[in-house]
Amino acid sequence: MSLKDIIKNESVEDILTFLGPTSDYPKLDKLFTYNRYGVVTCGELSSKYDELFRKGVLADQNGKIVKGPNWKEPKFVTEKKYGIV
Repeated sequence: MSLKDIIKNESVEDILTFLGPTSDYPKLDKLFTYNRYGVVTCGELSSKYDELFRKGVLADQNGKIVKGPNWKEPKFVTEKKYGIV
C-alpha cells in the first residue's frame, strides 16, 4: 500500500475516514501538503475534517480521535484496492 497513491486517487472524505482514527491532524495536513497541496490551500481538508466530526464519522475521546458511531470503511478499503486487509 502506498499512502501517496491513496492521497492522490481517493476522495478527501474517504481518506480522512480511513486515516483520521490513526493520524493526528498535523500529520494529515503534511500528507496532503506534499501530495495534494490544493486541498490544503482551498480549505477543503479542514472543512471535510470538521464535517466528519459533525456527521459522527470521527469522534474525540479525551483528546484522541477515534471512529465515531457512524464510521464505515470507505469503499477503497472494502474492495482491498491498495492491498488493505
